[in-house]
Amino acid sequence: MNKLLKGLIITLCLPLTLAACGTTPASKFYLLSAQTTTFPTGSTPSLGVGPIEIPEYLNRNALVYNREGNRLHIADFERWAEPLDSSIVRVIRINLASLLDTQDVQSYPWSNNNRPDYGVEVSVLNLDANDTRARLVAEWHIYRAENRETILRRVVELEHPIQGSPVTAAEVAPAYSNLLMQLSEVIAAAISEDQESSKNTGE
Repeated sequence: MNKLLKGLIITLCLPLTLAACGTTPASKFYLLSAQTTTFPTGSTPSLGVGPIEIPEYLNRNALVYNREGNRLHIADFERWAEPLDSSIVRVIRINLASLLDTQDVQSYPWSNNNRPDYGVEVSVLNLDANDTRARLVAEWHIYRAENRETILRRVVELEHPIQGSPVTAAEVAPAYSNLLMQLSEVIAAAISEDQESSKNTGE
């Protein structure tokens, strides 16, 4: 009797379980991408990128973006394919390599025996998107890796327009990628200026 009852319960519950599973949307995974057009062929300057700091509210697998005022939207099924801080390091490395035409780009930490000419640190202070634009506020720091001498430290605010309304996760990753390219261009310009200044002063 117990076996018959158990079998009946399983038979009744199985279709409900399958139906519930069938209505759960599959997760979608997104990746930040570099926006470069040329592959680097040079070997100087040597660069080291990292560490990259991100706010705690962004330190999760799910995409997070802004929809209304101070209210954040945490996506249920849209996720990053890799940790966001690692993704930012990867994209900035590729961008800077292309912009400065150098293949000698490494991630922090690096060996004391292989210190780069320039170290690049980035602290993301704010990164969000809404129905009209994506916005990045970041502090960036360029220094000489051999002695930690600061070359330049700045805070920058960058924006990229978004056409969709309401904003969707599919628009967030490309918009963030564009913002990181803008940031890379600012950093690359500062490094190029320092290189030129060093040549003129004979350092």
